Amino acid sequence: MKITAMEAYDVRFPTSRRLDGSDAMNPDPDYSAAYVVLRTDGGAEGHGFCFTIGRGNEVCVAALNAYAPLVTGRDVDLGDLGEFARRLGHDSQLRWLGPEKGVVHMAAAAIINAAFDLAGKVAGTPVWKLLADMSPEQIVDLADWRYLTDALTPSDAVQLLHAAADGRAEREATLRASGYPAYTTTPGWLGYTDDKLVRLAREAVAEGFTQIKLKVGADLAEDVRRLRLAREAVGPDIRIAIDANQRWDVPDAIAWVDQLKPYDPWWIEEPTSPDDVLGHAAIRRAVAPVKVATGEHVHNRVMFKQLLQADAIDVLQLDACRVGGVTENVAILLLAAAYGVPVCPHAGGVGLCEVVQHLAMFDYLAVSGTTENRVIEYIDHLHEHFADPARIRGGRYLAPTLPGMSAEMLPVSLAEHTYPGGSVWRTT
Repeated sequence: MKITAMEAYDVRFPTSRRLDGSDAMNPDPDYSAAYVVLRTDGGAEGHGFCFTIGRGNEVCVAALNAYAPLVTGRDVDLGDLGEFARRLGHDSQLRWLGPEKGVVHMAAAAIINAAFDLAGKVAGTPVWKLLADMSPEQIVDLADWRYLTDALTPSDAVQLLHAAADGRAEREATLRASGYPAYTTTPGWLGYTDDKLVRLAREAVAEGFTQIKLKVGADLAEDVRRLRLAREAVGPDIRIAIDANQRWDVPDAIAWVDQLKPYDPWWIEEPTSPDDVLGHAAIRRAVAPVKVATGEHVHNRVMFKQLLQADAIDVLQLDACRVGGVTENVAILLLAAAYGVPVCPHAGGVGLCEVVQHLAMFDYLAVSGTTENRVIEYIDHLHEHFADPARIRGGRYLAPTLPGMSAEMLPVSLAEHTYPGGSVWRTT
């Protein structure tokens, strides 16, 4: 199949008006997507995006366009998307701008995810099943194993996948019947009033969620008060995760979490710089039994490898659009399974719930074989803009049934929110 055209769009949603998504480091986010469409000579299309929070989204769009010579007019083997991903990631000139990190890597992720969306549509199956139906050898061939073999070799990964094959049919039946566990961040944005926090926390419990998350890190006294209100609202049996969004130095993180322990936080997310592997390890040792979670801003598989090798995290939070798309996330899922660390994907933002559910469901079916202590983040924003929106019932993600990766935006939403010419932005 030949890709005849690649189109990139700067798409932004004015979420800062209601402080949706607000936290200690990002008080005024406008959820945005550098959005890409792959068009083919057979008429099928693949859709993907990388996520930003407003200013700078145009830089990601420019990076998408920089990849066009590697994509447009090229044949793509939908049965060997590992090779397609390596073509992008190993480009000798664009690689210099990373390597394998930052804006160029996020742009590559958008294109790679769009290729998987295309593959799912051509095969007539959702991407979670497309991946799960591959043989262990095919799954391992998706990953780029450069820099990983001191932690996990391809042959060991194949053995891991073969060991996970038992019970897969039963797990798929369970997934189709009852979905995958979720937790919600909707009550916890830092800009929300106390009344709104309490109301949304109670509503989350009534809707079946067994875990919520609160943003913290701007003011200790406020965090103590808000966490107390949340705990009173949900009771002792609901898990409350907290998220500092990289706000603290290592000593501050330890001291701050210590003050919040009376309200039984389940994990502290991004307590310090996402690049600080040893800092995460020190925090983890100091704040136990509170767990340490991170991943949404981790650049690539190599950093995840180091976090696992250093015993620096209790929870790995991969992001479908931060690292190099599906193929690199397959490598990260295999590493997490090898080290016995649960994966709880990050899914705040526009479209992230839609795409990352496919990776978590694939992990359950073919890699880890379990949902124990695993939940996918959910926020109740902007799903109406997608052709195949994420569906939640009883606090669980329902498995997508439409072909592709659920990444396709509705044409009217794309037109209205393209920046700066879309109608939403012309009237602001």
